[in-house]
Amino acid sequence: MTTPPPVGAVLLKAVALMSLTSGLHSPLTPLRRFLDRELSAGPRPLRESFRAQHRTHTLLLPGPGVGTEAGTVGTAIDQRLRLAFTTAAPVDLTTQVGIALTGGTGRGPGLRMRAVGSELTARLTQTVHDLDLANRTLPADRAHDEEENLARMLIAGAWYQVMARNPYGFTYTPLYLTAMEDPNGFTIDRLLQLPHQDMVDDIVHQLYLATTSPLEALRARTQPQGCTGGPTFPGANITADADLVVDGLLLDFKSTKHPFTRGLSQQTANQLVGYLLLDTSDRYRIDTLGLYLTRSGVLASWPVEEYLDLLGTCRRDLTTLRTVVAELLTGCLADAIPYSQDEERQVRELLHRLAPVIPADHCPTCAQPLPPATRRPRKFCNPRCRSREQTLRRKGLLPS
Repeated sequence: MTTPPPVGAVLLKAVALMSLTSGLHSPLTPLRRFLDRELSAGPRPLRESFRAQHRTHTLLLPGPGVGTEAGTVGTAIDQRLRLAFTTAAPVDLTTQVGIALTGGTGRGPGLRMRAVGSELTARLTQTVHDLDLANRTLPADRAHDEEENLARMLIAGAWYQVMARNPYGFTYTPLYLTAMEDPNGFTIDRLLQLPHQDMVDDIVHQLYLATTSPLEALRARTQPQGCTGGPTFPGANITADADLVVDGLLLDFKSTKHPFTRGLSQQTANQLVGYLLLDTSDRYRIDTLGLYLTRSGVLASWPVEEYLDLLGTCRRDLTTLRTVVAELLTGCLADAIPYSQDEERQVRELLHRLAPVIPADHCPTCAQPLPPATRRPRKFCNPRCRSREQTLRRKGLLPS
């Protein structure tokens, strides 16, 4: 039997890889430049479709005690919702990596943080199993005191995740500050006292909203073995972890306080299509992409073909598009801004080679066949592509 690699080995491999989040953050990275050209329609049509599905006046706002910890709460509620579908990984890999890394943050306090993190892992695992969270014969939520206790553990886990994602940011977490102030007094019980009650309440209230949303119906008609929490794409040469795959539906959770106006940003639209394209082996059999807004209880989803159509994808064949993205990821540091002239030249040459070949009778913007002309030959398939062509050319994404 093959022994799985230790968390540290997984971490070192992940550090050496590119990051989907970094690659989408700046319009100057090769990955963003590729997607900005390939997704010719931009985010607007998809955003309009999302807003048509977001029909609710419900909005849960965090209490004042959440403050700058909104991201921590978002990470915690994401994990709690995953556990309602599957408990195969009670403690996600990023939390485990963060715990392992704390051992190097200072001999005494660092080792203490790692020891407490190990206790947290054991306690959270036992709690998840005892509560049987993925049992479909039970509701998604448990008793209020049990949910509060679980929320505190998930918040603590989210703080450890910061260590894996942003070690500098970790030094500002309550976990780090408390451990450094009094290493000997830093225990698992002390850690679980740190989250503000407003943070705990916020997570519990978002969970309660989920039990009355379409997410509950989705949970009811699925089984744990058909769900994957925190799916990763190990063969894609880039780190990326989505929230949940449920019987072919790839779902991302968003806890934004402005779900209608910011629920589907360009970053989110690209993130979803990024997950789809990184599944090169079709491991998860993704046929639908979706968003669940945890503060408004809205589940918006699109069949893959519709999603690609709304984004104006030049290459609609998914296998072909995945192959081209794989070439991009192996041909350059797709998540890094090229700083030298030589790097920029290499990136331009690669993007030029991977650009779609558009026949004369196809739209120069979206690369789709032009509809039959009624009077004179058409250059664009619709006014949107005509307008978008000017934007793409201005950004240097089309040849002059």
